[in-house]
Amino acid sequence: MAVAYPHFLVSENHATVEPPKLMGSSAASASCTSVNLTQDDLKKIAAYKAVERVESGMVVGLGTGSTAKHAVDRIAQLLQQGKLKDIVGIPTSKKTHEQAVSLGIPLSDLDSHPVIDLAIDGADEVDPDLNLVKGRGGSLLREKMVESASKKFIVIVDESKLVNHIGGSGLAMPVEVIPFCWKHSLDRLVSLFADAGCEGKLRKCADTGKVYVTDNGNYIIDLYFDREIGDLNVASDTILRLPGIVEHGMFIGLATSVIVAGVDGITVKTKVGSELEVDSFCYNDLRNGF
Repeated sequence: MAVAYPHFLVSENHATVEPPKLMGSSAASASCTSVNLTQDDLKKIAAYKAVERVESGMVVGLGTGSTAKHAVDRIAQLLQQGKLKDIVGIPTSKKTHEQAVSLGIPLSDLDSHPVIDLAIDGADEVDPDLNLVKGRGGSLLREKMVESASKKFIVIVDESKLVNHIGGSGLAMPVEVIPFCWKHSLDRLVSLFADAGCEGKLRKCADTGKVYVTDNGNYIIDLYFDREIGDLNVASDTILRLPGIVEHGMFIGLATSVIVAGVDGITVKTKVGSELEVDSFCYNDLRNGF
C-alpha cells in the first residue's frame, strides 16, 4: 500500500496505529495537494478525527461497518492507554458488540442509558443537507435507535459516499421488513416510488445465496431509484405507514456533523442552527503534525 507520508503507516493491528494530528481551518484550503491514500486509509482518518470528540465519562454509540470499526478500535486503544476513562459503549449490532467485547470496551444498552452523549457511525450516502442512507450492512434498525437517542451524531465517511440526492449513488436504500409475506411488502414499496423508477430486491447473502436475516430476525428489501424520490419526510412517513415495514435506511436530520476524508484533505460539515458550517484541513498542511 502506498502512503504519501511515512509517519502514517497502516499496520495489520489497528490498535497500534497513531492517527495524524489534524489541525487547520477552512482558510488552509488554498494550497491543497492530493496524497496517495487508499479508501481504507481515508476511512481510518475520518474515524480517528471523530474520536477526538470522545471525552472520558461519556456514553458512546458504537456504529457498525468498515468505517465505524476504525472508530471502535481507536476508542479501545485510548482506553488501554489511559487517555480515555469511564466510557460506556452502546453497540448498534451483534458484530460491533463482539468487536467491543474483544477489545475490552465496557458496554450497556438503551434500557440502562436512554440518552447517549455521542454516537459515531458511517453512512452509505450523504446528501448536501447531511441526510443519510444507512443499512447496506444490515444494521439500520439498531443504528437508528441508538443514533436517534444521541445528543450528537457524528458521521464518518470517505468522499465516495457523497451524493447530490438520496438514492443518487444508484445503490440500495434498505428497508427492513418482517418475513411474513415479504413479497407483498416488496411490491407495495416499489409501487410507492414508481415515479422514481424504483426497483426492489430481497437481500440475499452473497456467499450462500440464502435470504439475509437481520440481527432482529427480519428481512431486508433493497430499493433502487433512477430518479429523486421527492420530499424525504413524506417518503419516510409513507413507507412507515405500510403494515409489515419495520424501518427504512433514510436517516433524515439526525446527523450533527459529517467528517469526510478525501484525497485532498478532511472536510467537517456541522449543523449550527439552520446553517451548515464547513471546515477544511489539507494533508500537506498537516505534514508537521504527523
